[in-house]
Amino acid sequence: MTHIQQFLDLSSKVSLAIDASVVEHIAEGILKVREQNGRLFFFGAGGSAANCSHAVNDFRKLCGIDAICPTDNVAELTARVNDDGWDTVFESFLKTSGAGERDAVFVMSVGGGDVARHISVSIIRGIEEAKRRGMKVFGIVGRADSFTKQAGDAVVVIPVPAPALLTPMSEAFQAIVWHAIVSDPRLCVRPTTW
Repeated sequence: MTHIQQFLDLSSKVSLAIDASVVEHIAEGILKVREQNGRLFFFGAGGSAANCSHAVNDFRKLCGIDAICPTDNVAELTARVNDDGWDTVFESFLKTSGAGERDAVFVMSVGGGDVARHISVSIIRGIEEAKRRGMKVFGIVGRADSFTKQAGDAVVVIPVPAPALLTPMSEAFQAIVWHAIVSDPRLCVRPTTW
């Protein structure tokens, strides 16, 4: 079996192993955010930041939810990183936005943050700020032991059995999970063209 065949075979197994009840819980939570006229703040870095940007489009256009991706505002992001460091970018974005309990955070991250190893500190601090503000935290991550999974309200862990494929599988399945959510008839207010 080639690498591509193995990857596709593993993808089907991972898909069947995702906890659908957690995805349902996220969809219900996001529905509540919309009902409260709240906002959905997406946190991610690297490829996950790109996924967050795409997800913002889908939640805004298809679901009618005010969704925001701080990493899309390159001028503000780089000014904050330059002056204050990367660790506070999401935390400070929530503060400036006056985020509150009717809003929520949606994290997309492979590792999901690790306090002890000082990894994805910006996500950790953003989640901590969200919790101080009474916000719900949703997420899609690749590690069950992540800060996001431990601190979040509803967080899907992508069950990748091959450690070498953790990043590509986690980022690929972020797209599958959020597309399942935005196409949910409870949330989707505008059908796709194709």
